[in-house]
Amino acid sequence: MTDNPLTHPGAAHPDLREPMIADLVRTFYARAQKDDVIGPVFAAAVEDWDEHIARITDFWSGVMLRTGRYNGRPMRPHLILPLTAEHFDRWLDLFEATAREICPPDIAEAFIVRARRIADSFEMARASQRGEIAGPRHSLR
Repeated sequence: MTDNPLTHPGAAHPDLREPMIADLVRTFYARAQKDDVIGPVFAAAVEDWDEHIARITDFWSGVMLRTGRYNGRPMRPHLILPLTAEHFDRWLDLFEATAREICPPDIAEAFIVRARRIADSFEMARASQRGEIAGPRHSLR
């Protein structure tokens, strides 16, 4: 496993700007809403798409640029959803494909490394909640 980039201060990449984050988030969620695997989960959980996209844009701004704009707790909503390994796999596949399409390769990779670690964190927390032990699957890809 590589060094955890989520623990380093500063921007994930010197050329990353807010408009690219917003474009990635908007494009990803437009695709996710139509996806056969994760679309139904989002449809059941998200009431206001504009608010959700703005919130997730703030989340990724905080992760990637350390802006501090996101001040929520992203784990809890994911713990109450009926998510399986298939959902996490599909979310990552779609997110990674979108990042590679929207961003230059080195910036896409910065998003992907973080997305995989976040997916691992959520998946391991879900397992723990069920009294199971799970190790990281995604950051090891």
